[in-house]
Amino acid sequence: MLRPVRRIVTGHDDSGRSVVVSDEVSPHIRENPVHLNRGLTDLWRTFEALPGNVGTQDAAATEVVLNPPANGTVFRFFQIPPERDVSNLSWAERQQQADAVFSGMGAAHNRDREARHPGMHTTETVDYIVLLSGEVTLVLDDAEVPMQPLDVVIQRGTNHSWVNSGSEPAVLAAILIHAQPLPRA
Repeated sequence: MLRPVRRIVTGHDDSGRSVVVSDEVSPHIRENPVHLNRGLTDLWRTFEALPGNVGTQDAAATEVVLNPPANGTVFRFFQIPPERDVSNLSWAERQQQADAVFSGMGAAHNRDREARHPGMHTTETVDYIVLLSGEVTLVLDDAEVPMQPLDVVIQRGTNHSWVNSGSEPAVLAAILIHAQPLPRA
């Protein structure tokens, strides 16, 4: 039997606020009838973009920034420190720290400085994110979703942040795919 994979899909409500569209075990599985521990679990698909496979250059040998290139992708691991590491900072100090972090990633324009968490931000991407180790909570405009290792988030251009309430850094894997911008009201 295949390991069930929790899939958290984000989206937007009628007001454009980030929400959880679904939070369930992915129903999109195909088990191998001969080998019961072998099979596929689909988590999401997109139907546009066509990268190339020609050449031998290291495509990651560029500046490390938050957003993928236009019409491109980025595959990365990222680490979230425990929230307790910043618990002694004031709200203003946390905002300054977040400003520095996002500016350093070329993403100052992605931050939502009015949000309920200093790390809240939005990107014009579809992201496939897997929690590899640690404890993390996905924070949206009006929801918080605690995650366990191997839970998957399909992040669809929503305002979000990550909070680590554990004692060790949380490690996540992410694939960010440049997406069409959402229409803004």
